[in-house]
Amino acid sequence: MFRLLKWNNITDCTSFMDYSIGEPFCHNGTENMKRPIVRYISGRIALFFLLAFPGITLGQVGGDHIYQFLSLTASPRVASMGGDFLAILDRDISLALANPSLISPDMHNQLGVQFVDYFADINYGVASYSRTFPKTGSFVASMQYIDYGKFDLATETGERSGTFYAGESALYLGWGRSLDSSFSIGSSLKLIYSSLESYTSFGLAVDVAGSYHNARRDFTVSFIASDIGRQMKAYSASNIEPLPFQLRIGLSKKLKHLPFRYSVLYCHLEKWKIDFDDPADRNLDAITGEEVKRKGFEKTADNLMRHIVLGGELILSKNFSVRAGYNYMHRQELKLKSKLSTVGFSWGFGFRVSRFHFSYARSSYHLAGSPNYISVITDLGGLISGKD
Repeated sequence: MFRLLKWNNITDCTSFMDYSIGEPFCHNGTENMKRPIVRYISGRIALFFLLAFPGITLGQVGGDHIYQFLSLTASPRVASMGGDFLAILDRDISLALANPSLISPDMHNQLGVQFVDYFADINYGVASYSRTFPKTGSFVASMQYIDYGKFDLATETGERSGTFYAGESALYLGWGRSLDSSFSIGSSLKLIYSSLESYTSFGLAVDVAGSYHNARRDFTVSFIASDIGRQMKAYSASNIEPLPFQLRIGLSKKLKHLPFRYSVLYCHLEKWKIDFDDPADRNLDAITGEEVKRKGFEKTADNLMRHIVLGGELILSKNFSVRAGYNYMHRQELKLKSKLSTVGFSWGFGFRVSRFHFSYARSSYHLAGSPNYISVITDLGGLISGKD
């Protein structure tokens, strides 16, 4: 993917040298003639990577992997409760993309469509359909895409020579099965395709997950190993890049005497240190001018909280719920000291009208703006038969 290695402002474009594809991007207006130049693309691609993956410039877990769009959630329910995944066992097909162990016969014949109006002209979404076969288990087929939009193509002198498009997509086949009344397992196979102008890449990945559910206490815990795989075809033959592998665990519980469910997630089990000591962000003593370093406990607590995502869901009725979440890592890496605002917080709601379930969410990544998440889910069997 893009590496933000070189920034230059030329007219209204932002310049990037893309070494991640093995050579600088080449173009001189002739189909078969190439020479090293700098790729000039509009500023929205920079905005996307800075806001979607703050680790590219700030953190320790981003920027070193290919197909980073796989880490984006399109589910308004997930986004409103922190924006990673959820360990909630119900009939919501939108949760199955990130946690295949939640796939169950209750999702049979469900169709779900999710769309995200992201920053600038960038948008992405997911369409999913579920089917259950008694002898083999339940399946969910999904198509995920991201459209980065249209970009200006220019030479190293800033002379424009056309436009190009960039986008990526992944086809999922998820499977889930209950082992008994409490335990379930699931996995997803991903076929990944990326097209950045004339450069293309193809990859394969697998997610595996397991869940424990206590129906009496309405408690669920899930463990997920995501993006186990390999880039099969690189942008250039000599530059195979790793996928964004991650280990995650999460739990949820609905309170007994209140219509409220809480969610606690712990991400990046495979790596402890995910904070970043930014040399440009030093806390200096006002009198001595010397750097005031964080002490052991403070530093450990800060790093621990970067792994944790908190969410809650207030279930006002079977047809309406309100949700909210807090992502500490997003807040620490994307906030502005001059104005903290609500960076890192998210909110949303879901409601049912007839046989359609609608959800909406808004997640505050940065003062530059907040993405809008929308989804529609319906049971095709009930829609056709007229039964709820």
